[in-house]
This record gives sequence, C-alpha cells and structure tokens, in this order.
Amino acid sequence: MSELTDPTDAAATQSSKKGKLLPILLGLVGAASLGGGAFYAVYTGLVLSPNPDQPTAPAHVVKDFSFVPIDVITISLPPQSGARFLRFAGQIEVADSSLETMMHMQPRFIDLINTYLHAVDIDDLREPAALIRLRAQILRRLQMIAGDGHVRDFLITEFILD
Repeated sequence: MSELTDPTDAAATQSSKKGKLLPILLGLVGAASLGGGAFYAVYTGLVLSPNPDQPTAPAHVVKDFSFVPIDVITISLPPQSGARFLRFAGQIEVADSSLETMMHMQPRFIDLINTYLHAVDIDDLREPAALIRLRAQILRRLQMIAGDGHVRDFLITEFILD
C-alpha cells in the first residue's frame, strides 16, 4: 500500500513558509515607506532645508560671465564636397572680469575659428557627433590663446552646410 500524507503535516509546512515570508514582506514595505517619507521630507524642505539667508541658486550656476559674439563666418567649400558653403556663428562665454580683454581678442578668436574650420575635412562635419567634437576642439583652442581662467565655454549658435 502507498503511504498517504497527513493533511495536518501539509498545513504545517505551508504555514511555516508563510511565517518566513511575512517578516521579509513587512521589512520591504517598511523600508519603502521610510525611504519615500524621507525623500518627501527632503524634497519639500521639511528636513535639511537651505538657510533662508543664503541665496537658493544651485552651486553650479555661475553668475559672473559674459559672452563675446563670433559673427557669422562663411566658408566656401570645394565643389566635390557636395555643399557650397558652411555658415558658422558662435558665442564665447568668458568671465566678467575678463570681458574687456576678451573683446579686444575677438579678431584673434575669429581668425582661430576661421582657420580651424578651413582645416576640418567636410566629411567630418557630416557625422552625427560633428558639432560636439567641433565645439570641444574650438573651445580648447580658444582657452589656449586666451590663457587660464578666461574662456569658460563656447556655444555654436549657427551651423549650416548648404
């Protein structure tokens, strides 16, 4: 004859499994509740709110800068390039304390950008990441001729291949 399992043993095993899962489940729910509550308290300023005497602008926002414009530069492209010209314009972000000096250097900046754009291969300009590389290369060159701490960023405001 075959052995029959006792129904009381099966019920005991099942309740034993539930007894092991209950504390884990309660712990997860409690941790999620506490985490959500802590996030809400910090987010709304109930806890760790900034000092009202200090400005509330984030630390990474820089307020002492100006822009030196780079007017439109038009470069004729070779006939085999598939485009007739490149129109390019930008803005150089400089420290406010350096604005006057950097404005005097504007012709040098324009010459640098013009020379660099003439040296870039037209196929490189058609790649998806071309503007990112172009911006980084020009920024690095501007920083080198301006000196340390003067040029903070370079913004491309117009880039047209036609």
